[in-house]
Amino acid sequence: MLEGKALIEDSDMPLKMQIQAMASASQALDLYDVMDCKSIAGHIKKEFDKRYGNGWQCVVGSNFGCFFTHTEGTFIYFTLETLNFLIFKGAQTNTQLTIW
Repeated sequence: MLEGKALIEDSDMPLKMQIQAMASASQALDLYDVMDCKSIAGHIKKEFDKRYGNGWQCVVGSNFGCFFTHTEGTFIYFTLETLNFLIFKGAQTNTQLTIW
């Protein structure tokens, strides 16, 4: 397990949820090859949907940019190993964030 080795770049999640995000990412890296970003992201999304309700999105990769709208208090962007992780819950409000 790799918890504690993640570098949080930005987040508006409560601390407990941040810890869960990093633990889920670490678990996914234990289960899947680091190059299998689709399976890693799917694993994290399923964990968050089950724990915090449906509507979560997860992007995993080493080089990506995005523009998205999220529910306040549900966003984290961090690095673990050689990958970047973006986890958020979609929103119907005007809370927007750009990551590059």
